[in-house]
Amino acid sequence: MLKEEQEKFVFVINHDSDVPKYQQLVNGINNAIAENILQKGDLLPSVNAICKENQLSRDTVFKAYSILKDQNVIDSVPNKGYYVSGETRKVLLVLDTFKAYKEVLYHSFVNNLPDNVITDVQFHHYNIDVFKTIINNSVGKYYKYVVMNFDHKEVAPTLSAISNDKLLLIDWNIHSKKENNYVFQDFGKAFYSSLKEAVDLFKKYKSIHFIYPDYTNHPKETVQFFKKFCTDFNFKNEIITDAKKFNIEKGIAYISISDRILGHFLEQCKEKDLEPGEDVGFLSYNETPMKKFIYKGISVVSTDFKEIGTKAAAFITHDEVMQSYVPTNLILRESL
Repeated sequence: MLKEEQEKFVFVINHDSDVPKYQQLVNGINNAIAENILQKGDLLPSVNAICKENQLSRDTVFKAYSILKDQNVIDSVPNKGYYVSGETRKVLLVLDTFKAYKEVLYHSFVNNLPDNVITDVQFHHYNIDVFKTIINNSVGKYYKYVVMNFDHKEVAPTLSAISNDKLLLIDWNIHSKKENNYVFQDFGKAFYSSLKEAVDLFKKYKSIHFIYPDYTNHPKETVQFFKKFCTDFNFKNEIITDAKKFNIEKGIAYISISDRILGHFLEQCKEKDLEPGEDVGFLSYNETPMKKFIYKGISVVSTDFKEIGTKAAAFITHDEVMQSYVPTNLILRESL
């Protein structure tokens, strides 16, 4: 049964905005549904009423209503008008790049959302111009936003356009504010603690080499805590930033934050007849579904990306503050 038109719902059109007026109408209805101002079955203002009250053309209003009908958000009944046909809520998930462990996060996120929540995914690739375009073009169009931020001074000012109660930062605590909602992993102390668990295994080797390619965007505190670990436990060490100089040697344990290096490592082991876990060691950053099957198993230090996705989904479905760190763990396999 259709309910009476909601008197409390009115469109607010900014005629000076760069956002097209039809898109402002679309955003207004989506936001009203997301905030329960409009509910399933509610009648919407008539086309004539919107035109008169907001000085808009009929084509503009029809275009907005047509988009919403295509999205199954609204429907129409002859001689009755348009009404809310669903309670669909759209959320935006902004990731850096799409890698295997990000796929784990993504599937955990969407699989823990109700059926009426639609997720749009975009990638910034650590490019601030791309990031700003994604955020600026999305403001007001989504119920909530889940954003994987990165180290750039313009990230925080750009995100300030989004209401804090609608924004969740994930993965790296960089340029965040104390009032932000977040689900982070710890790239420093937690990494150090994981290395401590493997002290006895590292003692099999004469030195530890940390492969930290100059092309990486991995947080630098990981390198700082690697140095601290080696100093505290008297391990000879080296940091390799030029991936082209990666050349494995017998008796060395390698730590890498890049899966490209893992491939090179296994190729060189085969070429030089070196046995991972005996002649050379390898510890990889970030668990993926395949690492336990690669060779005889690749040891990893990793946060739980499935849990990050689950917690991010909880932020979408509950109107509560979310401030959480997901643990980082060491998973030992034959490569170390």
